[in-house]
Amino acid sequence: MIPVLTATAHAPPTWMVAAFAALLVLMIVGLALEEVIHAKKSMITGVFAIVSLFAGAVAGILPFGAVELPGGHHVELPVYIPAVDWGVITIILGSSLFVDTVSRSGIFTWTAIRLTKLSGGDPLRLLAFYCALTVGFSAVLNNVTAMIIVGSLSAVSLAKLGKRDLLLGFLLTEGLLTNIGGLLTLISSVPNIILGNLAGIHFLEFFVVAAPYTLLSAALTLLMAVYLFGIQPLRTEAEKREAAALVAGFDENDGIESRAFFQLSWALLAGFIAMMSLAGVLPYVADLGMGFVALGFAIVAMLRYKSSVDRNYQAMDWDLLFFFIFLFVVINVMEHAGVLGALGGAIGLLIELGDTVGTGALLVASALASAVTDNVPLAAVLGKILAARDGITADSPLWWACIFGANLGGNFTPIGSASTVVAVAVMHKHDLPLTFVAFVKKALPFALMHVLLALVYVLVVLA
Repeated sequence: MIPVLTATAHAPPTWMVAAFAALLVLMIVGLALEEVIHAKKSMITGVFAIVSLFAGAVAGILPFGAVELPGGHHVELPVYIPAVDWGVITIILGSSLFVDTVSRSGIFTWTAIRLTKLSGGDPLRLLAFYCALTVGFSAVLNNVTAMIIVGSLSAVSLAKLGKRDLLLGFLLTEGLLTNIGGLLTLISSVPNIILGNLAGIHFLEFFVVAAPYTLLSAALTLLMAVYLFGIQPLRTEAEKREAAALVAGFDENDGIESRAFFQLSWALLAGFIAMMSLAGVLPYVADLGMGFVALGFAIVAMLRYKSSVDRNYQAMDWDLLFFFIFLFVVINVMEHAGVLGALGGAIGLLIELGDTVGTGALLVASALASAVTDNVPLAAVLGKILAARDGITADSPLWWACIFGANLGGNFTPIGSASTVVAVAVMHKHDLPLTFVAFVKKALPFALMHVLLALVYVLVVLA
């Protein structure tokens, strides 16, 4: 039998936790200064992944050895392979390949032009349409897929209107709204699933509680975006006539080379959305996960271009994929080093401050924590802390403080959530570079509003 080795069972000493926490802080600083050091995000996180792994090996905190499988079987894996959340990676890979392939049929251009016509060429009305679409997609799909689809549509619409200067504001607003829409249902995000299940919150109950906040927060986000990004409606009759004449000249059927593939792509897209929405409850598919669904639909779509699939591979944002891979490795090492545990322990102390102060402090602390680290292990740590405490029922505001904090914290930084990372990647794809610091400056007013509104909602409405 192959021996199964594990890391040391005892908790890492305080100095070690502090040392690894300093590594995490240095990585965040490096990402903030990416333009100064002229390095891609994947290179920055890659360097810290290598350093963290080596430091973890020297410290003896990593679980080296074989992985035990059911039936007494063992498999040898490098320690950094199970550290990666391959579900997220396959969702990004499959969704990107699928969207890129079906976009060649013209369905996204067709949809963008139809929405643009429906808006009458009014940028404000168009932003409202895309905001609603983003929240809706984020509620039933994963946030990454929602951002990829809506971001692609927005770029086409604004290019057609000659309003490309508004694209940065559109994409940033949509990126932030993916995390708002991700609050709407129990299955919208992984933290929702983890915390909701531990708390015993049912699907309908979750929706009833989260919906008022989601709708109000989305509406306020739209209003703030209009003001901060200067997205003005058409005011004069002359402007409206000019815009109407412009959009009247748009032909949504331009670019449709094959009517058969166009119709097939609609069927594939509908199936893709339905399967991604139901992936967690369908037999067999639930075990395989949403990444399998995304890759499966990508392969089916690419059959149309089976002799030139290299074009799809070339269009992939490999920097984005490897950024996530290396980031997961770093976060996993931080978990073994006790950094996330220390963070969870510190947050646990906040609960002792009392019902109102403790709940508010827990929400703010979890939001700040999720802004700089993966909210999935953070949600797991917070859930374990609450589940282990006596007297905390499913209707306790403490659970909702964790749920809101874990989701909304992703809006503070471009690495706070997968969807904000994707939003920045879409910006770069369209030659709209946005640095770490610039993102924080633009997103901070929105993120503060989201958290403050959540505080009022949890402490006043749900108390």
